[in-house]
Amino acid sequence: MEQRRISYARRFLRLLPALLIAVGGVYDHVTPTDFTGAPFFTAAPLVAAPLYSQRGTVLTGVVAVAALLVLRIPRGSLPKAEVITELVTVATVSVLAVLINVLVRRSDERLASAREIAEAAQRAVLPEPAERIGGFQIAARYEAAQQGAAIGGDLYAVQDSPHGLRVVVGDVRGKGIGAVGAVAVVIGAFREAAEQEATLEAVAQRLERALARERDRREWAESAEGFTTAVLAELPHGNGIVRLVNRGHPSPLLLYADGTVRPLPADEPALPLGMRELGVWPDRAQEADCPSGATLLLYTDGMSEARDDDDRFYDPEAGLAGRANARREPAALLEKLAAEVRRHSGGGMADDMALIAVRRTVMRFLDPCHRM
Repeated sequence: MEQRRISYARRFLRLLPALLIAVGGVYDHVTPTDFTGAPFFTAAPLVAAPLYSQRGTVLTGVVAVAALLVLRIPRGSLPKAEVITELVTVATVSVLAVLINVLVRRSDERLASAREIAEAAQRAVLPEPAERIGGFQIAARYEAAQQGAAIGGDLYAVQDSPHGLRVVVGDVRGKGIGAVGAVAVVIGAFREAAEQEATLEAVAQRLERALARERDRREWAESAEGFTTAVLAELPHGNGIVRLVNRGHPSPLLLYADGTVRPLPADEPALPLGMRELGVWPDRAQEADCPSGATLLLYTDGMSEARDDDDRFYDPEAGLAGRANARREPAALLEKLAAEVRRHSGGGMADDMALIAVRRTVMRFLDPCHRM
């Protein structure tokens, strides 16, 4: 509904310069000669300046001046001083409108360039994972909150290792290039630790130390407020379990092939990464069954905190339960889920959203229930 209202408002604004010229012409024609529609003709190019292209703004100014001339010539009032003043006023404002249009377009181009650079940096640190690694199908999706919004700090990474497929999904506090830099630190540390560390707990501690080193390079005032929520997952090859370490992040969901949805909350709540000065305790991985055909869904709070017009949060567990989503390919599942979240929030999410789905494929030669 909100998206539809925005669309209607944009259409009205695009038509407003033409409406102003039309209203000015009608007003000038039906009122006595002491009244003038010049204010409407003057406003038209000013309204067009931030909305139209340069060519469209010039055309609006020309039409406004021409309309005033058409109204004045039949009356024989063109040589009068007040009429000349009206024409000069409309023409001058039209020229100013074109200059405003040029400045607005240059500003938009600079903003677009900065946004493209930030998005390119984000894509560089958040490459798409392989669609298949071993016995797993994988898909990832990043949804910006709104077109033109600042780049956020949502992150994900997938790394195969001798201990199984390891995954991290997280959310760095803040936005912009600084957040993208922190994302690069977390993902770089994760890829190295996922290969080298024997346990998921050790991987989490490596991320903690990497963030601590990064904080030491920053000013104290900034680093004191920085933290990263994250959930790490490990899916051993050929073993129907999943191990999780959750550091203050929304709980993952496990989608079974029959449509059952099981949340996987942390047994013991833990602080986000980067907050060890508030308390230190050992990470403890917890295990859950993850049989063939099941899909592990990890996400950031951009999904769980999306609100509708009645200020109700989107409930991913309720939205996915009782349906055949778990049978979908991971990419199709994420596409449908992202569309539902945008529909729920009216197309205007408050925060970015990162999603990753890992499906343990059915191993036909291991599954005695499978029929050819």
